[in-house]
Amino acid sequence: MRNLYSILLLILLCGSCAKNTSFSDIRETIIAKATNQYDYLYDTTSSQLDNKNRFPRTIESDKIRLVYNYDWTSGFYPGSLWYLHALTGDSKWKNRAMQYTKKLDTIQYWKGNHDVGFIIECSYGNAMKVAPSEDFNKIIVQTAKSLSSRFRPGAGIIQSWNSNEKWDCPVIIDNMMNLELLFHATKISGDPKYSDIATSHADNTIKNHYRDDFSSYHVLDYNKETGDIVARNTAQGYADESAWARGQAWGLYGFTVCYRETKDEKYLEQAIKIADFIKNHPQLPEDKVPYWDYDVPKEKETPRDASAASIAASALYELSTFVKDDKEAYLDFADEIMYSLSSSDYLAEIETNKGFLLKHSVGSIPHGVEIDVPLNYADYYFLEALYRSKTLK
Repeated sequence: MRNLYSILLLILLCGSCAKNTSFSDIRETIIAKATNQYDYLYDTTSSQLDNKNRFPRTIESDKIRLVYNYDWTSGFYPGSLWYLHALTGDSKWKNRAMQYTKKLDTIQYWKGNHDVGFIIECSYGNAMKVAPSEDFNKIIVQTAKSLSSRFRPGAGIIQSWNSNEKWDCPVIIDNMMNLELLFHATKISGDPKYSDIATSHADNTIKNHYRDDFSSYHVLDYNKETGDIVARNTAQGYADESAWARGQAWGLYGFTVCYRETKDEKYLEQAIKIADFIKNHPQLPEDKVPYWDYDVPKEKETPRDASAASIAASALYELSTFVKDDKEAYLDFADEIMYSLSSSDYLAEIETNKGFLLKHSVGSIPHGVEIDVPLNYADYYFLEALYRSKTLK
């Protein structure tokens, strides 16, 4: 029956992708396809779990790679289930989302990494929109306390990774994504210390992470006592001075959130300038899905990064609701990205791709891992962008 449904959806999708069709014309078909595909992923994954706290992350050696709750990506799968519930209203997605969200409750006490914001806000943060709970409130605030332990007052930033042989106090642009948790904790608790930490980190990121063209470095090494910059490097980009594609999307998303939560115009201005850097970059392909780095030499085989595209699309939909002038330009850009991601070039056919939605994402080429594979965070931000496309307009 599912195979018949897959064929019917494929016929609908192909028929919808005629020339001059807009993304809004195919959105409901894409939602239906996503729910069918994630039914398949859920069924396949559940049979492998053995009641352990594991989550699907990617494909490795032609098998679903499952990760434990302390992996930085563990919150994206339950978050995707929450968005499927929001998109469909079907209670089965709520039940599944709750099942996986509750596997992450111990993360609230973890101080070993900045990624607790990703993990908890994507899972419990989304759960709060559907099933508000005092217990969930406590988890979000306790997680913010744990994340705040990584704040370095002398430098005014949240340390990302622990000290290592290369960096003493590394801060990565990805860390902008963890600030939403801090803003959320202040709303719940009324304690401004969490939002104060968030704005301090954001202000220093504007000051130190960005170049004159509003591209971002990936890794900054701070002197944690004085705030001086020791080095500007990359870990996952092509070169220290290059613009790693996913990093540009993280910054766009993070500063859009900062403006939403503070209404401080400097954050809106920063988000707009980052969006313009991406939108107008001469190396952005015609289909608006970037190569894994904007400055990498381009060849036919150079990998694209669908995750960078989906993160940017989701951020652009929200940004379009804040800009005062030419908001249609950002809305249209988001639609263009989503239209491309919804094509057969990137969106997997049902019961292929091991159940993940998007093909052709990149984890870290310099480390030789997760190259041209599906990634759970690409799916998460694709579904969030679907939801925003449907509701924020």
